[in-house]
Amino acid sequence: MLLVAFLFIILSIQGAQLIEMKSGTETFVGKDSPLYQDYDHLYQKIFQTQSIVVMVEGNEVKSADLMKAVDRLEHQIQATNGVTETTSPASLIKTINYQMTGRYELPDTDEEIKAIVDGNPKVFGQIIPDNTHMMISVVMAGSASEKTQEDILTATEGAVSFADFPPSYNIIVTGDPAFGISMNYEMSSSMGILLGLSAVFMIIVLLLVFRHVRWCLLPLPIVLLGIVYTFGAMGYIRIPMSMVSMAAFPILIGVGIDYAIQFHNRLEEELQEKGNKTTAVIETVKHTGPAVLTALAMTALGFFSLFTSTVPMIQDFGKLLMIGVLMCYFSSIFVGVITISLFDKYSDKNPLRKIANKIKPANPERKREIEKKEKAEDGSESDRLIGRVLKKTTDLTIKYDVIVLGVALLLCFGGLYLDRSVPIQTDVETFVPQDMPSLVDLRHMGNIMGNSDELNLIIKVKDTANPDVLKWIDQFSKHEVASNSHIYSASSIVSLVKERNGGVIPDTSQEIENIYSEIPETQKDRYMYGKNMLLLNFDIGNAVSDIKVTGIEELTNIVKQDMQWMPAPAGTDVTITGNSVVYIEVISALTSGRIAMTFLGLILVLGGLLVVYRDWVKALVPVIPMLIVIGWSGGVMSFLNISYTPLTATLGALILGVGSEYAILMMERYFEEKDKGASPLEAIEMTSSKIGSAIVASGATTVFGFMALLASPFPIITDFGTVTVIDVLLALLATFVVFPPLIITFDTWRDRRKGLRTTKTETKKQTSGTKI
Repeated sequence: MLLVAFLFIILSIQGAQLIEMKSGTETFVGKDSPLYQDYDHLYQKIFQTQSIVVMVEGNEVKSADLMKAVDRLEHQIQATNGVTETTSPASLIKTINYQMTGRYELPDTDEEIKAIVDGNPKVFGQIIPDNTHMMISVVMAGSASEKTQEDILTATEGAVSFADFPPSYNIIVTGDPAFGISMNYEMSSSMGILLGLSAVFMIIVLLLVFRHVRWCLLPLPIVLLGIVYTFGAMGYIRIPMSMVSMAAFPILIGVGIDYAIQFHNRLEEELQEKGNKTTAVIETVKHTGPAVLTALAMTALGFFSLFTSTVPMIQDFGKLLMIGVLMCYFSSIFVGVITISLFDKYSDKNPLRKIANKIKPANPERKREIEKKEKAEDGSESDRLIGRVLKKTTDLTIKYDVIVLGVALLLCFGGLYLDRSVPIQTDVETFVPQDMPSLVDLRHMGNIMGNSDELNLIIKVKDTANPDVLKWIDQFSKHEVASNSHIYSASSIVSLVKERNGGVIPDTSQEIENIYSEIPETQKDRYMYGKNMLLLNFDIGNAVSDIKVTGIEELTNIVKQDMQWMPAPAGTDVTITGNSVVYIEVISALTSGRIAMTFLGLILVLGGLLVVYRDWVKALVPVIPMLIVIGWSGGVMSFLNISYTPLTATLGALILGVGSEYAILMMERYFEEKDKGASPLEAIEMTSSKIGSAIVASGATTVFGFMALLASPFPIITDFGTVTVIDVLLALLATFVVFPPLIITFDTWRDRRKGLRTTKTETKKQTSGTKI
């Protein structure tokens, strides 16, 4: 078994090499979504371009020496594969100078440069916004791969150093591609830190709460083995690493270590009681194996609800969690149990132990009793203390069961009410470290140059040279800019046509075709594709920050309504798309989607428990405490002012998956003790005192595992870690405070009903016998 485990490690290391980093739009919106397909197929692959921006800032940018450095930079970058074009003040100055003097070169004096720039404000207004800033744009296709983007960014940074800019100027390489590449690198580097912190936290908690067993740190390498297997599966199945999926590994350490602890705790208990290793292993696998597998199945059912989300990164998160818990279970039941058995076997062969055994009585029975006593007393002080505290807590909650359950439900309903006011956040810039240099540079550029979001209207036509279509585009553009305060300008092929025809649109298709032939291909390709597709862009400024995604949805609906009373010519089809529009679907997924996920998870877990136990009490009792915790969680998020993100939207399913395990393990032991003849009260007291410490240890390791998330530089993960740590603590609280009175109430009520039915049946038999 250990050899097989080692072979799987080698395969997993190879699989991990295949993991890809993803942070683009496709991680937010499903590729099978009609909205995304319009965006991807009609806009991104045909019209969209991406730009790496070189921003120059200094005392005076209208300088001949600076323009010569810009010209050198542009010449170097243009030779880079994947660069479709470059736009800079230097190239525009040379074009204007050619028109004026017939020489395609830069003027030699600052005065000439300044005269050209100041004399053409429309041309230079966007790329030289003031005397101290200028912008060079390195354009690539919108569909360029991440590898291509990275190569162009590296080439641009290299070209900057070789361009020999004057020393008084500051050069910043920024833009969305640079930001995305930096974000992927940050995600990759912080992954190791999160896993390392999780391991450190787990060592601390195992030493604190699990020291009543031998080799108390062993569960950690066992669960890390499961994590290695998960990394391998992630690569082979092609699950990408995103901001959401990177949070799965500390969670898996926290959840998966529960399985190792439960097997370890039970095997030690059996070894103390039975003394025979084979019997101990059999009893452990026989009792703990099915119980933990049931808990795992319910955890997986809770995670399965994540697949109903339309957000791909949430679906990937669900896949990763389901695979991970299964790998951790296999690691625990096979490698963990075998390792403890081997350790116990070879500890008996320890020379020091043999010497000690010679000093001890030779009577085998007496010898076994002494060993059993030593093992039981070794480090059991804290175990007994936790057991006593939990037993007293159980007695107290059962004594005041009505008050406990009433307060719990009241807080649950209050939390569900407050949950409706929790805001939703989809701006990627708020998810990443706020001091990340690429983000600082991107925001600095936005402050200087202004941010620009767009609504992109894809116009499918029979003929791109149809004058009626161009006239409609012109009229509709003017109307939208004039009537909507959040639409600042419009750009289309119409602007280029009017520019070359005295400010008017020709009346015939042939005249338009003639003008098209004069327009450079690089300019024409921005707004026209073949003979049947045109693009109209509406500049909506920094809409994501100004009017939020919900405002963009309202603006989109207004444009659609305007198209109804100002319809395009017959045979024309208009589709509104764009990066901002795509995120509208994310809002829907994070509002109605997360609620649907939670309730589906509840139904799946309840149905799974009914299938396993075929007993409505055993199915219902573990679910109710977690439903209460979900309500509490909404109140916690409202109180802490934490927004819903693609990560915190998974909390309902996560609480069900993680928290139901504690209640199931408590319930399994409760009915095991009851089957031995204990009364309901005795059974729950024995359950709390016997496995309570193991559950506390499991919960503590889960909490400490999640605490590693708090150290993440990504705010999206930090917020998620904060809420999950609190939610796991609340799940533990519900397990020891809400579960005991709940199981006693339901089980006692059912026993009374059974007793009543039995009494009625016996009475009927006696009555019928008398009649006979």
